[in-house]
Amino acid sequence: MTAPLPLWRGRVLAVLGILLCAFSLRSAVASLSPVVDLMRDDFEVSSAVLGVIGTLPPACFAVFGILTPMLERMLGIERLTVIALTAITAGLIGRGFAGDSIGLLIGTAVIFAGVGMANILLPPLVKKYFADRIGVMMTVYTATMAFSTFVPPLVAVPVADALGWRFSLGMWAAFALAGVLPWLVMLFRPAVPSHADAPQSSSRVRETASDAPVFTATGPIATAPTNRRLFARLARIPLVWALALTFATSSTMAYVSFAWLPSIMIDTAGVDAATAGFMLSLWAFIGFPAGLIVPVLVVRFQATRPLFIVGVVGALVGLLGLLFFPRPELLWLWMTLFGLIGLAFPLALVLISIRTRTPESAVLLSSFVQSAGYVLAAIFPLLVGVLHDATGGWTIPIIAVAAVLVLTFPAGIVAGRRVTVEDEWERRHGRW
Repeated sequence: MTAPLPLWRGRVLAVLGILLCAFSLRSAVASLSPVVDLMRDDFEVSSAVLGVIGTLPPACFAVFGILTPMLERMLGIERLTVIALTAITAGLIGRGFAGDSIGLLIGTAVIFAGVGMANILLPPLVKKYFADRIGVMMTVYTATMAFSTFVPPLVAVPVADALGWRFSLGMWAAFALAGVLPWLVMLFRPAVPSHADAPQSSSRVRETASDAPVFTATGPIATAPTNRRLFARLARIPLVWALALTFATSSTMAYVSFAWLPSIMIDTAGVDAATAGFMLSLWAFIGFPAGLIVPVLVVRFQATRPLFIVGVVGALVGLLGLLFFPRPELLWLWMTLFGLIGLAFPLALVLISIRTRTPESAVLLSSFVQSAGYVLAAIFPLLVGVLHDATGGWTIPIIAVAAVLVLTFPAGIVAGRRVTVEDEWERRHGRW
């Protein structure tokens, strides 16, 4: 067993590339809803358009989750990361220049095509470049995503008031563009092999990363071809579906909240738009400490099930509090409790990395879990809007969202089993 390398040793560009990419995944989502009212001063943005926009991210993620392994096989993981970040940059700039709802929809679709690819690529990138430091790197990466979730709602309206909503939407392109540069440099550097051991193969996962294989961060490494037969096998493994449902729950809560939570608080608690934006930022902020502690607690202390239970139960209490006691002075409490579902997102990402033996398997699992998860997440922002229009209130929509938390509870328990997907297949069907 080889001792793990220092995080930054020979991997500075990989660290920067992963963090800038992670920052761009959520900022594009969280920066739109707070400035919708300001956009309506320039052109009409209907509730139907907002419902479609709320559905676009998970829908694009589901589609590109399926396509990404095939593209990665042809292009390599680093090249595809460059393409994904370039698409995010172009979409963010285009959305800032949108002159009508169609332009807004096109820009949003381009953004989330890129984000959909990057979502799939990041966990395998962590496993490839930081297999000896998965816990630490997942902590930094998920905390960065959480940071980029709560900051945009906090600053979007003040920046829009000062410089216009177009600048407020487009300024996040700078981070995606900066994220392209480290990967371009690595693509043109020669590969330097370093510090590689054999992949994990024990029948039970050792949820530590010290004896996992390490790959060079000074240049691209050819990735093994994606195997369609192995991808199809994932659909026959209960653990994979448990991971997908766990991820789906986190994504559903996120995209329903980004699309509708400010409107729900304005209508039910009678707060103004600025207060609703601040409360959305508070909800998102809970994911920041979650991103810091969850990977460590999972990798070092195998705390998957307790973390899932705390997240789901806390979120359920917060939703019910918002439903039955929607008083302005209590919103901070309900948003804090509901925000505990932020534990589920870094939890799902860590599990994708540690529930496989190799980076190639991680690509397949990441693709399957996120694609399946985002199918459910794509339904609910639109469903919440339909239920609201049909009932004229928010009671039924909130109950529907709460039902997701209840129904997914068994999946979180199954996902806590400390085995890899390869182990599960071999136990049931023989050699992987």
